[in-house]
Amino acid sequence: MWKHKTLTFKPNSLFHSILQTRPMSQSTSIPKKLQRVRDHGYDNYMEVEKKTRKVLKFQALILSQPSSIVSVSRLEALAQRGLGLKQLEAGRFILKFPHVFEIFEHPVQRILYCRLTRKAQLQIDQEVQALLAQVPDAVTRLRKLLMLSNTGRLPLEHVRIARKDFGLPDDFEFSVILKYPEFFRLFDAKESRSKYIEVVDRDKKLAVCAIERLREKEYREKGIDAENIRFSFIVNFPPGFKIGKYYKIAVWKWQRLPYWSPYDDISGYDLRSLEAQKRMEKRAVAMVHELVSLTVEKKITLERIAHFRLPMDLPKKLKDFLLQHQGIFYISTRGNHGKLHTVFLREAYKKGELIEPNALYLARRKLAELVLLSPRKVNVDRELVSYRRGGETEEMRNVSGAFETEENDRQDAKRGEKLQSEFDCDDDCDYTDEDDDSEEVEGAGATRALSD
Repeated sequence: MWKHKTLTFKPNSLFHSILQTRPMSQSTSIPKKLQRVRDHGYDNYMEVEKKTRKVLKFQALILSQPSSIVSVSRLEALAQRGLGLKQLEAGRFILKFPHVFEIFEHPVQRILYCRLTRKAQLQIDQEVQALLAQVPDAVTRLRKLLMLSNTGRLPLEHVRIARKDFGLPDDFEFSVILKYPEFFRLFDAKESRSKYIEVVDRDKKLAVCAIERLREKEYREKGIDAENIRFSFIVNFPPGFKIGKYYKIAVWKWQRLPYWSPYDDISGYDLRSLEAQKRMEKRAVAMVHELVSLTVEKKITLERIAHFRLPMDLPKKLKDFLLQHQGIFYISTRGNHGKLHTVFLREAYKKGELIEPNALYLARRKLAELVLLSPRKVNVDRELVSYRRGGETEEMRNVSGAFETEENDRQDAKRGEKLQSEFDCDDDCDYTDEDDDSEEVEGAGATRALSD
């Protein structure tokens, strides 16, 4: 499933002979429009993430309640109001993932309640610890991200929407930007009244792309000719991608085409010539490559990339542009009903796993492992079994205290219709998943960049 076609190049003399004998009607340039060839490995990855996204929404609902415990009836009402689910759909969903959600009955009140399992709570704690531990790396990623902008600044809101992709904490405005004034400056733009982040100093040591380090590694380990890999990218085409003779020549020519680094200042260059335009197109590929390389999981939605289109000199039709280079990127439409497009860096994955995983990525994958565990493998000796009427533990007393504080909720649980009317509110409730809201905003703001 994860076998890829790796494009290998023949000696230069053979390419020159093909170029001299080819028909004049055949083009040796990469076509502007190519059909997307599916790679089921990445699509299956997104199908799992689709489930974890929904699980995270329910986790946020539960954790927002006192003592992180909520009655099933209240959870149903919250899910109908905030997640748009139908009646009883929330209960059916949490029953599918017993390794994440635990449903238990209070021995006195006889009401069903839901909370997170110990495994799920440990996964959350592990992710929080990994997030805090890699804050120094997140600072470096944010500096490099700002350096990719042609002005050295980006809107705070656009960075906030993609904060999880770059491993930034939720309060990064205070814990990262304001904490490191030697690296970042936060200011309000007069013309738009929006907050912007600006890099204070462009460190030349950071102005090295991930592809440049990879080329150096290939040169040292495999002894490839420096001239052949000086401007080349790692190309791995998906299974079923048709590689013709002239397309292979076009890729060979494109690989040897020089371009400006994404970190270079190109304001002083004349970009009107055809050669300069070709270099700018390849620079855009390098720009997206570096942007995806800065993410924690080496993937990001196309809609979030579109937010950085103008500051990073990216083309308007981003989707068609990236489909020209399916050996470098893979665009998956799975995981969100086709509304969002996820861009993967192909060279960073192998057999569905990140080749060089980090602690934050591993912590997030723990949740996917809990989601994929079969309900049949749930331990029979669950925590509910240990609750005996005669010996109430300290944990159970805490649970009972939470029940007393939610007396009104238990009464509402007995009257479903009254419960729904009581919890009826606008769409911007505080329990709504913040990332999903931002995805809707970014989808609306980036649609023109994808379809122009």
